[in-house]
Amino acid sequence: MSPPFLLPPDLRAMLEAVRRVGRPRLVGGGVRDGLLGIEPKDFDVEVAGADFESLHRALAPFGSTDVIGRSFGVIKVRSRASGSEYDFSLPRRESKTGSGHRGFAVQPDPGLSDAEAAARRDFTLNAIALDPFSGELIDPHGGRRDLQARVLRHTSAAFVEDPLRVLRAFQLAARFNLTLAPETAALCRSIAATFAELPVERVWGEWEKWASKSVHPAHGLAVLEETGWLRHFPEVAALRGTPQEPEWHPEGDVFTHTQHCLDALVALDDWRQSGAERRRLLMFAVLAHDFGKPATTAYVAKRGQLRWTSPGHESAGGPLAARFLRRIGAPLDYDPPVGALVLNHLAHHHGNTQFSDTSVRRLARKLAPATIDDLAAVMRADANGRPPLPSAEIHLRIDELVAQAHALAIADQAPKPIVMGRHLIALGMQPDRTFKPLLDSAFEAQLDGAFLDEPGGMAWLRQRLAERRI
Repeated sequence: MSPPFLLPPDLRAMLEAVRRVGRPRLVGGGVRDGLLGIEPKDFDVEVAGADFESLHRALAPFGSTDVIGRSFGVIKVRSRASGSEYDFSLPRRESKTGSGHRGFAVQPDPGLSDAEAAARRDFTLNAIALDPFSGELIDPHGGRRDLQARVLRHTSAAFVEDPLRVLRAFQLAARFNLTLAPETAALCRSIAATFAELPVERVWGEWEKWASKSVHPAHGLAVLEETGWLRHFPEVAALRGTPQEPEWHPEGDVFTHTQHCLDALVALDDWRQSGAERRRLLMFAVLAHDFGKPATTAYVAKRGQLRWTSPGHESAGGPLAARFLRRIGAPLDYDPPVGALVLNHLAHHHGNTQFSDTSVRRLARKLAPATIDDLAAVMRADANGRPPLPSAEIHLRIDELVAQAHALAIADQAPKPIVMGRHLIALGMQPDRTFKPLLDSAFEAQLDGAFLDEPGGMAWLRQRLAERRI
């Protein structure tokens, strides 16, 4: 049988060398991805029957080796031929010694069988190994069956020893369109109280993968809800049960709407073609766009009829978005763009007239460092998150906004001030406290369309200075 994917030539050479001292197996996510028809990006090799020194000697000729993981039996090799990095490890036993993700004693054990070595892995679909020479799959825990059924199932009862595995289930479900086995969901519920043991950087690591790699992000939220872990993210949990007006939101409550919006976002070509950083920014903005609804939703008379409305939920949602990002350990530079997108996600609903140049410029300025292109992606996901309600009219409005922004060359960046301090100095002014208010006034005039280029800005400035002297 042939392996389900091609191996890089430098890795195959390493495997041939390692074969002389032990029994190498490809393991983990690379095997899983290959079976799913996804080209593996990471290759991990587990080598039974070898000691650490002999494994190190076999690998040393192929490039620099990092043996920081010696106590865990891990060697990282940076290939001299390609610059790629590969992890080689010995099979190991783990025993719980304390609380948290790091409370384990690890002991390399080259004598472990394939089944014993696989039992320490989190899910059965990650416990499949591959003989790189024969192409034989070693699957003692039924991982291939679960992969075909799109089921996440724990490999052993030791699953409960590491609470991070629940968040791994959250992002894996979203990335690979998986559902959680009932018995695995029950185990996750039994350790819900251990969330506090997790370092926030590890929590961020799983949310980061969810936000940049999901194909069905709603599945991830479903896992959090099913396992009882949604309560650790109260800004998201509050969406469940918050009602919406059926005429405008036939899909259900705000949580359900948000799930639809997230899946709609990843279906956009704009999202799929973006880099990981922008994907994450947009995903968190869509997740948070209605965080303000639980606090603002009320059943009130509108046009002579009682309706569910959420006035001001955009402004209420901005601070909650920042609180959520801090909770999951996101980098601080996520706060301004995500917050701006949440605060302005209904800009296309305000007013019934055509977008003016001034309004579009001012919107672009309010969004910075996010952009109107970013906002359009959030708006489209929001519009498509109300099945089966058609949204053609909303998309036409978004198209108008984007077209206007592109015509003004500000779709992917905010307007920048044309008039600067150097212009004031060129007109004979000395830097003092009057500079800032004058420059602020110039920028406001620019946003209003009083001038569009540097000569126009200088003319405006001369006139303003002349008026001040009168």
